[in-house]
Amino acid sequence: MARYRLAQIKTDTDEPMDRLPSRVAKLVRISESDIREWEVRRRSTDSRKKPHIQYVYTVDFVTDKKLKIANNRNLTLVDEAAEAEAVRPPEPGDRAAGSRPVVVGMGPAGLFAGLELAKAGYRPLIIERGPAMEGRIEAVNKFREDRVLDPEANMLFGEGGAGTFSDGKIGTGIKDGLIRQVLAEFRDAGAGDDIMYLAKPHIGTDVLRVVIVNIRRKIESLGAEVRFGTKLERIITKDGEIKAAVLRGPDPASGETCEYRIDAEAIILASGHSARDTFAMLEGEGADMEQKPFSIGVRMEHPQALIDAAQYGTENAGKLAPADYRINYRASNGRGVYSFCMCPGGEVVVCTTAEGELCVNGMSNRRRDSGTANSGILCDVRTEDFGSDDVLAGVRFQEKYERLAFINGGGDFTAPKCCMKDFLSDDEEGRRAAQPVKASLPEFAYEAIREAVPDFARRIKGYDDPDAVITAVETRSSSPVRILRDGSGQSNIRGLYPAGEGAGYAGGITSAACDGIRAAWHIIEKYSLPK
Repeated sequence: MARYRLAQIKTDTDEPMDRLPSRVAKLVRISESDIREWEVRRRSTDSRKKPHIQYVYTVDFVTDKKLKIANNRNLTLVDEAAEAEAVRPPEPGDRAAGSRPVVVGMGPAGLFAGLELAKAGYRPLIIERGPAMEGRIEAVNKFREDRVLDPEANMLFGEGGAGTFSDGKIGTGIKDGLIRQVLAEFRDAGAGDDIMYLAKPHIGTDVLRVVIVNIRRKIESLGAEVRFGTKLERIITKDGEIKAAVLRGPDPASGETCEYRIDAEAIILASGHSARDTFAMLEGEGADMEQKPFSIGVRMEHPQALIDAAQYGTENAGKLAPADYRINYRASNGRGVYSFCMCPGGEVVVCTTAEGELCVNGMSNRRRDSGTANSGILCDVRTEDFGSDDVLAGVRFQEKYERLAFINGGGDFTAPKCCMKDFLSDDEEGRRAAQPVKASLPEFAYEAIREAVPDFARRIKGYDDPDAVITAVETRSSSPVRILRDGSGQSNIRGLYPAGEGAGYAGGITSAACDGIRAAWHIIEKYSLPK
């Protein structure tokens, strides 16, 4: 028996998947009965020849027939042993740990780092500055309804991290054997079987909230301890190594909120891209960090039907899953403009972690049925734009434009908005109507995005719809700093393992989760199992 992988299997969108074995057999010239097992590895949508839309599959199958792969570029022999080896955790090291590992943050990196450590028997302590999911949802709803912000419980802080209140995209551009392990954990926690094969899988914020809690409960069942409302205030070092951590939160003994110290010699720092006070603390502790480029821009909203018609053709609009898009443009000022975190059937939401600051993001439920499409349209920001060599200058840059957006929206957490007609207008009335959005952006970003829209409209019919809504400002697409680490995954402060988006090593839920797993592996291969 051997496992093969066949790509580029094209079918009509209404053809049932259970006909795939017949398709495979015909393409590789064997009998369908020769296929012992089969599994869909990937399904994408080919809409290049509208209105004839097709699904394109990659299928793994097992057969005892020896196939000739030399003459079929779409057929490969799967090396199952190599695939298994690529995701095999390391054997425990031989250094005795004087304390259990600590994981800071319960976004994807921290969640999966904690899960991996718990599965291996290390009984980690996982701390999260925000609340558990139920309390976080309550805080988010209060903010959306009454504009009352809790700086520690919001769309960016709390169980699940920032991605929980988004589209829940779990597609990624990285190549890592751990991706399927991450997807399988999400599937087993209730995300649905289709995430294992869709080219652009998403979970949806409504389902992801349940999935995250299920994964956390699994972690706890494996011996880990989770403390919510608990923040890493500072680290205590000796001779360049971590010895302890000072936490603020409910004291495990008394339940009273206070600062207390715990022994710690291995800390996975997965605090997310918005933990600005943690960045400042690490700078003060002497952690090696560097400025990192990121992006700034707006959210653009269109009727979902317009995007569906442009991507699928009017004949297919409404018959397939809500369409998305990915577009980019190089502006005459040298800036790159691109779509980011496109949310079919979603909504634009205000998210922030501080009073007097405002940023926006996109969010959608599993069904993506709001009728409105939105996407971040971002412009690249370079470190030279920060105007300072201070490692935290990128944070200050973000804060500047978030404060402007707060003011330009009226000072009550209402985001500045305008319509596409006014955003593109050169007359005085249009420019005045678009001023709240323009004034919330750097001039180079405003000009580059304005220049990009006509090009986008040539590729997506109707993209320059005069009534499309533009909302400012999106600043949190990635971290403005990178916490440096070496081949062992450690900072120059030994025992500190920076991981995930906040540390500057991931860009999305799945890549952050993979990075968290590998951070856990660094600890496993160094320390022996606790007694």
